[in-house]
Amino acid sequence: MPVTITVNTLNGVSPFDLYLCDNPISVCIYIDTITSVPYQFDVPQILEYLGDYNLKVIDDNGCEAITNLVTP
Repeated sequence: MPVTITVNTLNGVSPFDLYLCDNPISVCIYIDTITSVPYQFDVPQILEYLGDYNLKVIDDNGCEAITNLVTP
């Protein structure tokens, strides 16, 4: 069953590039470039088996933010 992640808030300058990474970060998969939230996406199949993820967001200025996500 797919795991869905919802992004509700972002800080920085739009547009934002979203990547989903394993923990610790060794593999990152590009998800999408977005301009507004909320935004939902399914975890790529190659990462579905993980219990937690890192969401990497890069804004238009190149600023990078990483948030650890733990699935219930």
